[in-house]
Amino acid sequence: MPADLDAALRNPVPDTLNGRLREFGTVRGRAARFAPDVSPFGGMPLRPEDGDWADLAALCGPGEPVVLVRAGDGPPALPAGWRLERAFPGVQMDGSAAPGEPDDDAVELGPADRAEMADLTARTEPGPWLARTAELGRFLGIRHGGRLVAMAGERMRLGGPGAGATEISAVCTDPEFRGKGLAGRLVRAVIAGIVTRGDRPVLHASAVNAGAIRLYRQMGFEVSREMRFDLLRTPDGG
Repeated sequence: MPADLDAALRNPVPDTLNGRLREFGTVRGRAARFAPDVSPFGGMPLRPEDGDWADLAALCGPGEPVVLVRAGDGPPALPAGWRLERAFPGVQMDGSAAPGEPDDDAVELGPADRAEMADLTARTEPGPWLARTAELGRFLGIRHGGRLVAMAGERMRLGGPGAGATEISAVCTDPEFRGKGLAGRLVRAVIAGIVTRGDRPVLHASAVNAGAIRLYRQMGFEVSREMRFDLLRTPDGG
């Protein structure tokens, strides 16, 4: 893996918002924050200085939540005024060896499907889903009797086009249709699209979700590093 892509994968939010998805957030100094209606994620250098913390606080506003995303094996050491509200360990998984395969039953989801996408994610909780999350990339779904019952798509895009990585996200299945392999089929279909663009598929999972990690391993993904998705609150104003 190129060193610059490896560095981007360790610190994905600033790379994404300084690069291919810059229209979806704001950057100040070395800190970056997605727009609040797109994603709760923020980022800054892996070894932040006082000015980086100040810049991230300015991007978020006083007393506001932000999920700090970065490689690491423990919660960040916070400066005065910041609060850790939830410590969330994760893993990053590399899908370079995961085979992609288009699926004839998978349909591309668009603006007309947003209400159903929001309903499915609200019921299955695959991760943060906000009003504009669906704008980040390509999302595929499977319908049954006209109803959206499974979905998978793209979130962060790292490195340069054709030599970077795209994160697979929002993998979810209606509880009534679980155990039928729909999520795996959609992930493989999303992989096929990512690989066609020349990107490397990656994804993130909770470090304690052994079932999901095992399933992704069976699909050809490998754990590449420990990650953190820690929910912080910025210092109150005044």
